[in-house]
Amino acid sequence: MKASQFFISTLKEAPADAEIVSHQFMMRAGLIKKLGAGIYSYMPMGLRVIRKVEAIVREEMNRAGAVEMSMPVIQPAELWQETGRFDKMGPELLRIKDRHGRDFVVQPTSEEVVTDVMRQDIRSYKQLPKNLYQIQTKFRDERRPRFGLMRGREFIMKDAYSFDRDQLAAKASYQTMAQAYRRIFDRFGLTYRAVAADSGAIGGDLSEEFQVIAATGEDAIVYCPASSYAANMEKAEALPPTGERKTAAQAIAKTPTPGKATCADVAELLGIPVETTVKSLVLATDLMNEAGEAIKTQVWLLLLRGDHSMNEVKVGKVPDLVGFRFATLTEINDHFGCEPGYLGPLNLKKPVRLVVDREVAVLADWVCGANEADFHMTGVNWARDLPEPAQVADIRNVVAGDPSPDGQGVLAIERGIEVGHVFYLGTKYSRAMNATFLDEGGKPQFLEMGCYGIGITRLPAAAIEQNHDERGIIWPDSIAPFTVVLCPISPDRFPNVKAATEKLYGELIAAGVDVILDDRNERPGAMFADWELIGVPHRVTIGDRGLKEGQVEYQHRRDTQASKVAVGGMVAFLKEKLAH
Repeated sequence: MKASQFFISTLKEAPADAEIVSHQFMMRAGLIKKLGAGIYSYMPMGLRVIRKVEAIVREEMNRAGAVEMSMPVIQPAELWQETGRFDKMGPELLRIKDRHGRDFVVQPTSEEVVTDVMRQDIRSYKQLPKNLYQIQTKFRDERRPRFGLMRGREFIMKDAYSFDRDQLAAKASYQTMAQAYRRIFDRFGLTYRAVAADSGAIGGDLSEEFQVIAATGEDAIVYCPASSYAANMEKAEALPPTGERKTAAQAIAKTPTPGKATCADVAELLGIPVETTVKSLVLATDLMNEAGEAIKTQVWLLLLRGDHSMNEVKVGKVPDLVGFRFATLTEINDHFGCEPGYLGPLNLKKPVRLVVDREVAVLADWVCGANEADFHMTGVNWARDLPEPAQVADIRNVVAGDPSPDGQGVLAIERGIEVGHVFYLGTKYSRAMNATFLDEGGKPQFLEMGCYGIGITRLPAAAIEQNHDERGIIWPDSIAPFTVVLCPISPDRFPNVKAATEKLYGELIAAGVDVILDDRNERPGAMFADWELIGVPHRVTIGDRGLKEGQVEYQHRRDTQASKVAVGGMVAFLKEKLAH
């Protein structure tokens, strides 16, 4: 490809709404152009990256035995009503009507459609297993689309769905996909972690997220440097403290803490470690009638150490706390007689159900709110001042330095960007849609399912967040828009430069190298700035002075200086570079 034939539209400055590095560089490098909130055109340079991502995904999915298909972007609402997701999914699901007033959705994912396909055709266990996948446009009506392709509304996703006869076979299909994903992400050339993820309402342990490591990542990844343990923050267990609770050494007292409503402020005022303070979080659960009205409300008090934070996923798994919400100010006042900031488990106006984090359960001489503005209780102890906690659970986020759940060391935390997820579904969709097959005994059984997604258009943004410098993008070879760029210096003035560049260009094309020749006659500084911004990893510069010495210059995008290579040896030199 020659630059004069291609579409190159770089910008000196990023748009004002481009908040993160990937969004800024993708706009400046002319990879994408904004059409509306969270909606982008993929420009030729950006589309080449996306197609390379798709090619790697397609090759490894096919290698793993999955079969490609394509499902409609617009889907009848009836299928989504069968599973209940038409009403439950909320405003992220874009609902539309056709000219006849029939309901449709713009697909955010395709479990319903693929299950409908399989229930029509799968009759016998002999037809299983099956794995169908697509690379298709999706739409989710994000409340606040931002960060370019990182959190857009329209995007491209690879979604795959496995169908098996029983749990054992389904778990084997899951492992096949999990290994295929590792091959895919290895080929992308990115630093990533496969982390255990929460399985939500389905339960079980078969769920992994694939996270590209980046300092700007939205997700916290928990891992043990001394072992293979890795999980996302929602999944990572905080182990129970070892050792016995210390004996009470202080008398309980109501202590003035004027204007100090946070644990950190109270600890500073009293000159004590924040680890000896306890924060109170008030939740509520509602018993609903058939009309969807709350007929009974239960208020809960959760106690966590002052330096810890609540893990909502873990809390949602505590018995009877499924579907919890945060209590209203009215409910808090009714039960505690005080506004938040000074709440605690003592001197309640109405009883609440208590859930205590594992760390708090072993504390002695701790500090909590007194249920009176500007006062806290100090020297609080279990058994003496409060009954021993009846319900103790892991309800907090882990922190760096916590023991690893596998017993192999302590935990560390880094940031990541989720770009893939493999998930065992079980019979959630097949049962709702009556998708069955006949087993060896001729009895109908529900299909066991798994689903597997990769954010095709999110992945280039994640790659940029991990690979960039102040000048622009630094693509891995495997997904760069072009692998090599040829930069002739003043070819209009020097016929030898033009001729040598054309000859090298032809040789690289013949060798199968993905190369672009910049024949725009730009000044060297402007030309180099463009390709550093775009991020092509290998640059060859051809100039009159070098040619007189029989040499051209090679520079990798990460290199600080160019190196000289013999003109006749450049093709072999580049092929060796690209082979690594």
